Amino acid sequence: MKYFLTLTMTPALWNTLPEDAKQEVYAGHGAFMENNAAEILETKALAEPTESTIVRVRDDQATHEEGLIHGSDTFFCGYYLVDVKDQGRALELAAQIPDAKYTAVEVRRVVHEA
Repeated sequence: MKYFLTLTMTPALWNTLPEDAKQEVYAGHGAFMENNAAEILETKALAEPTESTIVRVRDDQATHEEGLIHGSDTFFCGYYLVDVKDQGRALELAAQIPDAKYTAVEVRRVVHEA
C-alpha cells in the first residue's frame, strides 16, 4: 500500500532551534532515507513559503497572490511517498522522520494514481 507522509514546518519554531538540532534534523533525513530505501518511492523538499504563489480563478479570471494559501505560518515543506505492507508500517516510518520531534508528520493513504 502506498502512503504519503507529509512534512510541515513553522519558521518561528525552526528559527528557535539551536544549530545542532537543525543539523540533527538534516542528518536524520539522510539516515531515514538510507535505512528505509526499499520502502521509499520518492521524496521531495519544497522551497521556502516566500517563493509560493497562490492562483485563484473567479469569473474566468486568474489572479496570483504571493504567500501561503491558508494564511498560516505553518507550511507544507516536503514529503515521502512510501510503499509498505500496511498503515501500521507507514506510521512506524513517520515516527522515524526527524521533523516529528518538532512539528508533525501527516500519514495519508494514496487512493488514486495516474
